Amino acid sequence: MKKSRMIAMPPVMTPSIDQVFERDPVMAGLHRQFSPKKLRRKKQIYLRICSAIMSQQLSTKVADTLHRRFLELYGEAEPTPEQILETPHETLRAIGLSNAKAIYVKEVARHFIEQGLSDALLQKMSDAEVIEELTKIKGVGVWTVQMILMFSLARPDVFPSGDFGIQQAMIKLYKLRTTDKKKMIARMEKIASAWSPYRTLASMYLWQWKDE
Repeated sequence: MKKSRMIAMPPVMTPSIDQVFERDPVMAGLHRQFSPKKLRRKKQIYLRICSAIMSQQLSTKVADTLHRRFLELYGEAEPTPEQILETPHETLRAIGLSNAKAIYVKEVARHFIEQGLSDALLQKMSDAEVIEELTKIKGVGVWTVQMILMFSLARPDVFPSGDFGIQQAMIKLYKLRTTDKKKMIARMEKIASAWSPYRTLASMYLWQWKDE
């Protein structure tokens, strides 16, 4: 009997950013206008979530002050989840956290301790798995986790369609109808599918375009 030969399949090549964005004239224009941003991983993800919670609905200046006061509670060092959980509720309220935010920050610490979560474990999870796991924490929604995926876990293909800034940019750039928000978001996600696997960078371009 003749031995069957294994035929080696050529490797699947990931298209370049230029190739992907050229599929969409609008995004191609933004890509030429702005410089690509580098994604960098951050450590102590539980602290990044706490910071995101503390910063909600606050100006950058106020959020920075609140974060500095938070670190001062621990000698200006980054606290462990155990230290955060042991911090009296009244102490967190005293630095300017609302009652809800003080509860949510401690819930983040509790979840990381009880579930044995770590930076390394989160890095091994898919985007969907990270969202499923972290939204179990009271006070942590999908948008917050998407920001963690983008700016702390450095995931390259995240598209936060629920973000107000992203919506406003795409409404203007793509002339989207806003009468039916559900249909509008579906249209946004369809447009964004052409940017995969670089939707994080595309989102950053949209934010930059809106700010400028």
